[in-house]
Amino acid sequence: MTEAEFDQLFNDVSNWGRWGEADERGTLNYLTPEHVRKAALLVQSGRSVSLSREIDTVPAVDNPNPAVHLMIRGYDIPADAGEPQFVSDHLSCGCHGNAHSHIDALCHVAYKGRLYNNRPLSIVTTHGASAMDITRYANGIVGRGVLLDIPRLRGTKWLEPGDAVTSEDLLAAEEKQGVHLGEGDLFAFRVGHPLRRKELGPWNIEHGGQGRAGLHPTAMRLLHERKVAAFLPDGDGETVPSNVQGVLNPVHALQIGAMGLACGDSLQFEELAKVCEEEGRWHFMVVVAPLRLPRGTGSLVNPVAIF
Repeated sequence: MTEAEFDQLFNDVSNWGRWGEADERGTLNYLTPEHVRKAALLVQSGRSVSLSREIDTVPAVDNPNPAVHLMIRGYDIPADAGEPQFVSDHLSCGCHGNAHSHIDALCHVAYKGRLYNNRPLSIVTTHGASAMDITRYANGIVGRGVLLDIPRLRGTKWLEPGDAVTSEDLLAAEEKQGVHLGEGDLFAFRVGHPLRRKELGPWNIEHGGQGRAGLHPTAMRLLHERKVAAFLPDGDGETVPSNVQGVLNPVHALQIGAMGLACGDSLQFEELAKVCEEEGRWHFMVVVAPLRLPRGTGSLVNPVAIF
């Protein structure tokens, strides 16, 4: 796509002003209490599955800033503090990146000098965000999750870097799995990124590296038309190299900057896909609970699917 074509697409899927000039929830406005209630009715077997990767403390080409986990107190060092005894630890980790499961706040992405809903860049400084921070999701994101498994559709273990998934692919996956992505749904999008990394090792997924699989930017039209409430990919949703001239991360610009779409990053669906096969269904209840971090642009998260 040319940059001009992309800008037209940005305008076509924009939700600026849809819920008023002061809106800070974006597509979560589609996720009504009635949607949550119906999602709870999907719980039948009671099985629950984590959608998060393990927090990664090992440096790698795709994890240049690994999490730091330190033990502050351990049972191997005697403490003369009476009974009972305690252990304690400390975790330090970035809220974004390609190695840790997290969710983005709507202030996380700007395109051509503006944030979602035509907000100025000045609302986010080195002191944090004064609007649209991660606390806007503090009550959680709870609803019906729908997994579309593209490697399953194509009969492969994973998609190779650079593979761009189109709207036609998503529709074909719906038909094969007998499920329909609808208004207020939480869209779990599998390309098999974590499985490929586990079996082949980490690789340079950034621009100029070996790339990654994700959505073609035009596929965002379908998410916009369907009024999807949240996008939960097992990569970050982007195809690398980019399909748009002059725009390195077009999917992020569209989903957050234009649509105000609640977005997770770097999740994993290997366990989820197996449970979906065993349960014979590709929809389920999902609970996403970001940390309540004032002024934060994102949060580590451990989403859970419940059957």
